[in-house]
Amino acid sequence: MAGEVIFDNGSHKVIVFSDLVKGDGIQSNQFLILNKDNGEVNGAVIDPGGDLTYTPLTLALLKHTDMRHIRYVIGSHQDPDIIASLPRWLLHTEATVVISKLWERFLPHLNSAFTTGRLQSGYMKRMISVPDEGAILQLGTSYLFALPAHFLHSEGNFQFYDPISKILFSGDMGASMVGDPHVPVDDFDEHVATMKAFHQRYMSSSKVNAFWANAVRELDVEMIVPQHGKAFVGKDMINNFLNWIEKLPCGVDVFTQDNYNYKHLVDSVK
Repeated sequence: MAGEVIFDNGSHKVIVFSDLVKGDGIQSNQFLILNKDNGEVNGAVIDPGGDLTYTPLTLALLKHTDMRHIRYVIGSHQDPDIIASLPRWLLHTEATVVISKLWERFLPHLNSAFTTGRLQSGYMKRMISVPDEGAILQLGTSYLFALPAHFLHSEGNFQFYDPISKILFSGDMGASMVGDPHVPVDDFDEHVATMKAFHQRYMSSSKVNAFWANAVRELDVEMIVPQHGKAFVGKDMINNFLNWIEKLPCGVDVFTQDNYNYKHLVDSVK
C-alpha cells in the first residue's frame, strides 16, 4: 500500500498505487505527482477512485506527502471507480477538483453532502471544469496537460500528460484486467489477449482510436499508464500499442442490427 515510484528526478516524482481495492471491487491504479521547488511541494492525484479507495489511498499518500500539499484531485471521466470519492476530497481537503465540464453538474448525485449544506455553498469555486479542447494545470514549477480523449470511452474524457516524467496517464485506454500491474508489458502479442475484448466493447470506434494514436505520436511519451493493469514503457512498446489500437475495430464498428433485435427478446416470453 506504500505505492511504487515510477519516476523520480529529485524534484519531480510520480507514484502509482495499484493494490488498494480489496474484495469484489475492480482493480484500479491511482496516481500521485509531486513537484518540489525551494521547499514548496505541490501534488496532484489522478483518478482517485471511489469510496472503496478513499481511506486506503489517503493513508498511502501520507507516506509520501502532507495532504495539505495536494493541489488537484483529477478525474479523467465519470465512472464510479474514477470519481465516486470526489465529494470526500472536497469535504476533507482543500484540493481543487478537476473534471470535464460535461460531468461537473453530476457530482451532487454522488453524495448527500452536496444537498445537506456541507458542500452546498461554494464547492463550485473549488472546481476546474475542463472545456472540450483541454486545459493546462500549473503544478509548482511544472505543468500538467489535460488532453482531449473524448469517446475513449466516455463522451467527456481526458487524459493527462506530464512533460517532466514524459508519462501519459491514459485512463481506460490501454487498460487490462489480467496480470501484475506493477510489472510493465514485456510481451505485447501475449498482452493483446488481455485487452482486446475490453477495448472492442468500451472504445467507440477505430476512427477515434486512430485520431488518438496520431495525436500521441506527436508527443514525447516514454510511458503510457492506464487506469487498470500494466503500463507500456519505452518507445517501442508504446508504438506497438498505438499501431494495434488504431486498427482495432471497436464499438460501433462491430455492432450490427442483431444487437438491437427487440422483437426477438419480446417474443422469447410468448
